[in-house]
Amino acid sequence: MYRRSEALEQGLRPETRHPRRGAGGSLLDLVPDQEAAPPPQDRDIVAPRLPDVAPPAPAAQPGPSIDRQYFPRLHSLASIGIDDVILWLRDGTRWIALALVLCVAGAFAYAVTATPRYTVYTDLVVDPSNLNVVSDDVFISNPQRDAQLLEVESKLRILTSRNVLKRVIDRLKLTDDPEFVKPSPLASVMALFSSGDSKADKELAAVRALSERVEARREERSFVVVLEVWSEEPEKAVTLSDAIVDAFEAELFQSSAESAGRVAQNLNARLDELRRNVTDAERKVEDYRRENGLLSANGELVSNQLSSELNTQVLDAQQRFIQAETRYKQMSAAIAQGQTTSASVFESADMTNLRQQYNALQQQIGSMQLTYGEKHPRLAAARSERATLEAGINQEARRIAERAKADFDRERWALVALRAKADDEQSNVFTDNEAQVHLRDLERDARTKAAIYETHLARAQQITERQQIDTTNIRVISRAMPPNSRSWPPRTSILLIAGAALGLAAGVGIALALGLWSYVRGQRPAAG
Repeated sequence: MYRRSEALEQGLRPETRHPRRGAGGSLLDLVPDQEAAPPPQDRDIVAPRLPDVAPPAPAAQPGPSIDRQYFPRLHSLASIGIDDVILWLRDGTRWIALALVLCVAGAFAYAVTATPRYTVYTDLVVDPSNLNVVSDDVFISNPQRDAQLLEVESKLRILTSRNVLKRVIDRLKLTDDPEFVKPSPLASVMALFSSGDSKADKELAAVRALSERVEARREERSFVVVLEVWSEEPEKAVTLSDAIVDAFEAELFQSSAESAGRVAQNLNARLDELRRNVTDAERKVEDYRRENGLLSANGELVSNQLSSELNTQVLDAQQRFIQAETRYKQMSAAIAQGQTTSASVFESADMTNLRQQYNALQQQIGSMQLTYGEKHPRLAAARSERATLEAGINQEARRIAERAKADFDRERWALVALRAKADDEQSNVFTDNEAQVHLRDLERDARTKAAIYETHLARAQQITERQQIDTTNIRVISRAMPPNSRSWPPRTSILLIAGAALGLAAGVGIALALGLWSYVRGQRPAAG
């Protein structure tokens, strides 16, 4: 049993007076005067026992105050002790028991009637850099980490977007699922008076219900995204999670394909104008070449080729002229010096035959001189025959020299003619070169426009093919698995314990509140 302090038993508790400001009293009178409280005494000092002295009677008041009339014991709240609290709890046992029973019953009823939730988790790696299928892709990957995190956050928002949820609803036909679109008993009656689209209302209700069941977050310092989905059935939760992942990948592919399609469409619209520019530029080149006679073969003007060939022919004709002149001069010198029989410059079949006969006859004459002497008639006949052969050799040499002179004259006139023609063609080359300066400008313009057109054409075809390629780098590293237990509500035992704790706390609070009220109102004496 709680025992009051000795100071209180010995009557040493000082009395605190509350002065009134007026006849009617004030709310400040309800607050005890803390300044009048005695200073704390040392525990080792024993206060002397004083005789019991009755407190002085309060001054007469014009009328009863509010606190004395309705709360006669409000000023003595400081004297409440633990024994009073225990007394109040003992008197409020029935309220504690009632609150405990009601809360436990409520917890049990909620555990039995509450709709269960089964939560599944799917882990995905959302790589901000897409697959490098095409070397020059439409989308540029930023290597900065902040930009990559923004890319992942954007894709995270797409994961729970309405487009993805709409795909899941259409695929799984959630508008006909009572878990997402709860049928109303007055739906048929309201449909008669409503002019709205019931299908759109069902889709909107399904989107709202599904969005409440889906949550996605990114793990710190990583590109891993955790998808959280709950449903009333574990298998349905897994199905929803897989369907959301598939719809997410399809949405990303469709988004990139549509972006690439817009770029390809713009390029195709530009190709017509580029094609016309290239055609006009090439037409200007051909018209200018035709007006100035700038014919080309193998990428070179015909005039340049002809001038080059004429220069080559002039060099060959000059070489032949020099050879013919040298040969003719040698022949003329040999004839003038009487060396036709031994000069090698005279070459012909007749000359070769005559020289052979001459040499053979010369050998016979030498033999006859040794055998017969100088006066022999056969030697004279041989000498006469030698003279005849020498005359034939000289005649053949003159004939060969005349032919050499004709070759010399022909080569000289050919050289002169080729030189004149080369000079004329050289002047044409200078004229064509001046015209070719402007022609090169036209050709450069045509080549530039053709290169731009070919680049745009190849790019448009590449982007058109890019629409058919999925380059999104989304990987599922942990598939959703059916949970073993529900995520909400907790187990019945936990709910009962929580209900009991809540009921106990509520009962204790009610008992203390009722006891305090009775004490303040003066309906219950203080515990002795």
